[in-house]
Amino acid sequence: MSSAAGLPKHIHSTGDLPKVAWAKGSYVYDSEGRQYIDGSGGPAVYCIGHSNEEVNDAIKRQLDLIAHGYRYNFSSDALEELTDIVRKRCGGTLNHMVYVTGGSEAVESCLKLALQYQTAVGQMSRRRFIARERSWHGNTLGALSVSGFLERKRAFEGSLLDVSRLSPANAYRPIAGSTPETVGEACAKELEDEILRMGPEKICAFIFEPVVGAAGGCVPAPKGYAKRVREICDKYGVIMISDEVMCGAGRSGTWRALEQDGVEPDIMSVAKGLAAGYLPLGAAIYTDKVADAIHGKHGAPMTGHTFTGHTACCAAGVAVQKIVEREKLVERVHAMEGTLRNMLTEATKDIEAVGDIRGRGFFQAIELVADRKTKKPFDTEKKLFMKIRAQAFENGLICYPVGGNVDGVNGDVVIMAPPYNVTDAELTEIVDKTATSIRQVLKAEGLA
Repeated sequence: MSSAAGLPKHIHSTGDLPKVAWAKGSYVYDSEGRQYIDGSGGPAVYCIGHSNEEVNDAIKRQLDLIAHGYRYNFSSDALEELTDIVRKRCGGTLNHMVYVTGGSEAVESCLKLALQYQTAVGQMSRRRFIARERSWHGNTLGALSVSGFLERKRAFEGSLLDVSRLSPANAYRPIAGSTPETVGEACAKELEDEILRMGPEKICAFIFEPVVGAAGGCVPAPKGYAKRVREICDKYGVIMISDEVMCGAGRSGTWRALEQDGVEPDIMSVAKGLAAGYLPLGAAIYTDKVADAIHGKHGAPMTGHTFTGHTACCAAGVAVQKIVEREKLVERVHAMEGTLRNMLTEATKDIEAVGDIRGRGFFQAIELVADRKTKKPFDTEKKLFMKIRAQAFENGLICYPVGGNVDGVNGDVVIMAPPYNVTDAELTEIVDKTATSIRQVLKAEGLA
């Protein structure tokens, strides 16, 4: 691989990537024997680390019985047990699930559930979605349509849904006329204004990430924002969808990210941490209110596919969630949030380019800026985030840098999302290698 000043081939072509060989806990090894500490859980997926024998054994036991019982023919112990676990972890009235095999499918199912609900209650005119800029909801066409991630959408423009788009809700970069203290209310007002501009009778749902992941870099909902969104959605009959594919399942320090905001959505997505990457699994979870309308009118949700409720995938989810609960890992993430933030702050205190360190739980990000006072981002042509990813990889660290977080084009962020059961020594290694990699790239670029 090349130095930080250039872009290694593996960034451009999967054919040039090293071959993964095996992994254990927080460490991954390639076919040439190189060791990498997984500081981001891949893309915030591997929340209990790799090669957990208890989870592997649970999957093997299920495979020995039956890999998959088709959902229109059978239920299963694994599906029913996972449903009981998720109901308990969600609390409130989020009692109903459609299981899928990933986050994009989970979001797609959320959108369809919202449309089906509006149809069931006789509101066929409510077809339009409202979403935010600097958001990422998935790769399927519906999920892509509601996403605000220019780089990932550009190739598909012209075939996407027409979606109303709001400003990002970001206390570090508040919208014009607001402050970090008032940005939550200002962004909520944008939602109400758009509903009124389009006509409430046309709006199906509003979808947002409680903690924005890849598109913004661990941007938590500003204080009071989610509660105001809940009130506005209720006022105008709009379904509130919480996309927790990346920030949910304990990643933010509570099992539901919105739990910290004191809010229950009508529908929510979850995926990455649900089965922790052992097998593909996601879910669209919906409330009794939504279920009563849909089940009463149509009998069942009109979403899902061949592998919905895949038996072995659900067994993996059960095993992962049992470990998370037994070892109190969500509680650990919540308790250690301040520790991780302080470690990142201390390790990067001499780096003038660090503009903001933010996030919730074990979902933290460093935003790099050319000027701390103005918050001006670095020139996008420098591709600092890609060079940091490459340098970190060279240093034996897997992290998750992304670009365009400011306006879709400019911006550089480095995301850390370590396993919930990471050791103190491993956390120190992750933080130290992150700071070192950033320094090396900035120095190589003449920016430090």
